Amino acid sequence: MKNPKPLIVISIVLVIILAIMIYGYSQYKIYQDEYQGTESTQGEDVVVVIPEGAATKQIAQILKDNGLIQFPSAFVKRVKESEYRGVLQPGEFTLNTGMSTWEMIEILGKVEPTRTVMATLTIPEGFSVEQIAARVDSEGLFTEEEFLEAVQENTYDYDFLDSIPEGISVNYRLQGFLFPATYDIYEDTTAHDLVDMMLKKFDEVYTDSMQSQAEAMNYTAFEVVNRAAIVEREAKIDDERPIIAGVINNRLEQGMMLQMCPTVLYPITEGLYDKSEVTYDDLEVESPYNTYKYTGHPVGPICNPGAVSLNAVLNPAEHNYLYYHVDNEETGSHIFTETYEEHVETQ
Repeated sequence: MKNPKPLIVISIVLVIILAIMIYGYSQYKIYQDEYQGTESTQGEDVVVVIPEGAATKQIAQILKDNGLIQFPSAFVKRVKESEYRGVLQPGEFTLNTGMSTWEMIEILGKVEPTRTVMATLTIPEGFSVEQIAARVDSEGLFTEEEFLEAVQENTYDYDFLDSIPEGISVNYRLQGFLFPATYDIYEDTTAHDLVDMMLKKFDEVYTDSMQSQAEAMNYTAFEVVNRAAIVEREAKIDDERPIIAGVINNRLEQGMMLQMCPTVLYPITEGLYDKSEVTYDDLEVESPYNTYKYTGHPVGPICNPGAVSLNAVLNPAEHNYLYYHVDNEETGSHIFTETYEEHVETQ
């Protein structure tokens, strides 16, 4: 009987050779797909960051390290033979593991058209919708009517806007959420674009951490901006903002009227705050914003607060103060007191 061992060895060798050929072919096919393929499949999104000045080889390695390609050389070859040679862009990109390399190259090579800044618009903390409308008009950007129409649109998609109660009698639904900052205005910027930029800025500033703080205090985003708007109009000194936020808390907890003058100035000046003194007659103005006439919060925010006032509401000072009045007109500092008698004595 012949020795079967040589046949076994030959069989094993043939199996190994066949496996190598199959593997080699599969790798070759993957290489060819990455070099020339155009089909895409369903995959997972992957965020990659391409640094400034990265060469094509570096970019290819970044894609490989993130599981987006297997053969950097195929990617590099494809780029060099395309119109995207030398124009892949730095930045943060969302790619997908199911994309063809050509789709990735198109995304990485897309150059955004250069836009020229035509003007800059600065909105101070505490400006109301009405004041913003007047400013964009005076600076020749949009008319007041165009801006106010954009503010009243109901097409903006931000989660925090869901916190606005239905059916409330506010002057402007977005009041409180148009974040005060400096904005670039381009030739094609519309009033709607500007409003959206302001809302987007609020969304960036009102962080997840702040939202978590608000939830822990049982505040909605609307309630936070409503309180913060009062703090913004009442305080000039940042260190006093948490103290005033604490006074608001104390008065509400004791069932007292807030009796905050800006809640009167807002309705009597139609949001323009072009009057500084409040008369006794003013205190009787019939308005759901008037906290001298109605208990609790005003019906809605009386301006658009900045980050410091938002944080003051979320981190109020703990004290027993119920009253305060201006001590120094120039600096805007206040004297805070616990009783009405002390309040009267210090004036």
